[in-house]
Amino acid sequence: MTVAFRRQDALSLDAADPLAPMRDRFVLPEGVIYLDGNSLGALPRTTPAHLADVVTAQWGRDLITSWNRHDWIGFPMRLGAMIAPLIGARPDEVIACDSTSVNLFKLIAGAAALRPERRTILVEDGGFPTDRYMAESVAALVGGSVRTAPREAIESHIDDNVALVVLTQVDYRSSDRADMAEVTAAAHRRGALILWDLSHSAGAVTIDLTTCDADLAVGCGYKYLNGGPGAPAFLFVARRLQDALPSVLPGWMGHAQPFAFEQGYRPAPGLARHLCGTPPILAMAALEEGLGQFDGVDLQALFAKGQGLGDLFIQLMEERCAGHGFTLASPRQATARGSHVCFAHDHAYPICRALIERGVVGDFRAPDLLRMGFTPLYTRFADVWDAVETLREVMTTGVWQEDRLQQREVVT
Repeated sequence: MTVAFRRQDALSLDAADPLAPMRDRFVLPEGVIYLDGNSLGALPRTTPAHLADVVTAQWGRDLITSWNRHDWIGFPMRLGAMIAPLIGARPDEVIACDSTSVNLFKLIAGAAALRPERRTILVEDGGFPTDRYMAESVAALVGGSVRTAPREAIESHIDDNVALVVLTQVDYRSSDRADMAEVTAAAHRRGALILWDLSHSAGAVTIDLTTCDADLAVGCGYKYLNGGPGAPAFLFVARRLQDALPSVLPGWMGHAQPFAFEQGYRPAPGLARHLCGTPPILAMAALEEGLGQFDGVDLQALFAKGQGLGDLFIQLMEERCAGHGFTLASPRQATARGSHVCFAHDHAYPICRALIERGVVGDFRAPDLLRMGFTPLYTRFADVWDAVETLREVMTTGVWQEDRLQQREVVT
């Protein structure tokens, strides 16, 4: 007979967790179980003081000399080097700049220029909308086309007319994790390039761009990297492509000699050519502190903990919330999943609102997904237990139906 998992068992897992002290590095409000770090990471405790120093000492006291004295000018490459170990890249293959959307445009357009004889950009049907928007924009500019295919059938749709495949490693809804090595190899066999969107995986799941021989990648800094709302994003270009990939948004910071103020554009060597305007120093300083939280962390232990948290959530949902209409909408196997888990329910939205009102902060994705994210840097196993127990109470007491009625009144 199997003994049901108890809250004491969750506390025992936390007591044995070598990463447990990491939680103290973050500001987490009392009485809140935060399971939405996959949308916005928690605030590192050191960020406010660091930003205050950048504002008062570096900007306020040292003024323009800080571009050299505090190496503001080197922020994009320095942060890129901090991100590189989290995604299995070399330090000179990653740069922090702009937003994920802008970086998508730059790399998609650059890849299209490298394959001018091919006119198709292949994207997943139902992926994160921005990826498709940017692909369609580039296709319209260069006279190409965008083809869509189901996520699970991408490989079979790569033909000799595909210049670039754009695919997210972890699906933002289901949490399905693509096999990067397999799909990358399939693209290369047909002569296509591949661009991976790492926004829902960087900092939470295993990524090895080097071993996979990936070409291009983008990702954001405000989810698992804890850089704050609207934090700078990053882009990756494999060394073998850096001298060939054109800069399609030739801003002055991407010039070979930006302070020569030449009227003609000459791209900087390597990744620096993909810089556009002046780096947002305060935002980059916040991202620097977010990335600093990974210092000294065993990444394999971190990623394994994320899988364990998701496994426990699935187990407890099926043990304690059985019969309440929930259906697992994420891969059951941890290695096929990102660091969030979705359950489908006909009334997911009011249930999500009822949870938030009771201090369990997850989120909802249309049309029917209750999505819970597990940031292994600070989420505890006891948090998972308490979240499911709160959900069980919401369902058994029926309080979520009150939220459903209130929502209906607002809509009508």
